Amino acid sequence: MKHLFIINPSAGKRGSTDALVGQIQKEMAGLEYQVAVTSAPGEGEALARRAAESGEEVRIYACGGDGTLNEVVNGAAGYPNAAVTNVPKGSGNDFLRIFGSGFREGFSDLRALSEGPQAAFDLMDCNGRLGIGVVCAGVDARVAAGIHRYKALPLVSGSMAYVLALIVNVIRDLTRSTVIDMGPIHLEGESTIICICNGRYYGGGFMPVGEAEPDDGVLDMLVVPRVSRLTFARLVGDYAKGRYRLHPEVITDYHGQSITFSSQRELVAVVDGEVMRARRFTVALAEKKVNFFYPAALDFHAKVSTLQACL
Repeated sequence: MKHLFIINPSAGKRGSTDALVGQIQKEMAGLEYQVAVTSAPGEGEALARRAAESGEEVRIYACGGDGTLNEVVNGAAGYPNAAVTNVPKGSGNDFLRIFGSGFREGFSDLRALSEGPQAAFDLMDCNGRLGIGVVCAGVDARVAAGIHRYKALPLVSGSMAYVLALIVNVIRDLTRSTVIDMGPIHLEGESTIICICNGRYYGGGFMPVGEAEPDDGVLDMLVVPRVSRLTFARLVGDYAKGRYRLHPEVITDYHGQSITFSSQRELVAVVDGEVMRARRFTVALAEKKVNFFYPAALDFHAKVSTLQACL
C-alpha cells in the first residue's frame, strides 16, 4: 500500500510544513510514502485524482484544513482503491470534530492513522462540487465568504475577523429572497439560514444537527426564514448546539436526499469552506462515496441523540 501526503503550506503556523515533513519521515519509516507540497489551488485535487487513477491501493492524507480535505475528496471520490483522511494542520478542521474532542491528537499520530480502519462516507453534490461536511447558504455563508476582508485589517485576529463579518452581515444583509424545495416542502420568501449536513460541524464548532451521520445515506437540512435581529440573537445559541427541534415555529427541518434553492440575487454557498456563487443551487446526495480512514481509537458515530440535543 502507498501513502501519499498532500500538504497545504498555507495552512498552519510558519514552520509547520517543515515540522510535518520531519514527522512524516520519522513516523512513516519503513513504509512506502510520498510527500507533495501544493503550490496553487486545485493542485491537491489533481494529485489525489492521479494517485487514485493509478489503480494501486493508496491512502491519501490531506494535510491542512477543511478546504484541503475538500480538494482531496473531490480527487479521490468514487475510487475503491483509494482512501482519504485529514491531518489537522492549522485551526480549521470542522469535519474531524465528528470524531470527538481528541480528534486533533488522534489524527496527528501518523503511524496509528496509517493503520486505522476505514468507512465509506456519503458525499454531497453541490452544483457539481462534492462536499463531505456541511453546505451552508445563508448569512453564515456570507460571513465565511467575506471574512478575508477583515483579516487584512491591522491588529485583527482570525476570531475578531469572524465577529466583525458576522456583525456587518447581521446588520446589513441578514436575509435573501429565496425559493426552496426539499422533498415535499416548498418555501418562498426571505431566508436567513440554509444548512445541509452530512457531517455535524462547521463555522468553528457550530453543530446544527447533532444526530447527523456521514454514512447513513441521508442529508439533514435546516432552513431558518426571515427573523428579526433580536430573534436571531436568541436563536443562534440553540442552533449552534443542535437544538433545532425546540424551535419548530422558526426552523424547518427535512431529512432526505436533496434540496434546491434559488434567488433573483446572487447566492453564496460554502462547501467545506470553499465558496461558490450562483443564483440557483441543487445539493443532493452524491452517487459517489469516498473511503475515509481514521485512528482505531476514535469513533465517528453521533453521541448526541435528537432527544438529548433538545434537553
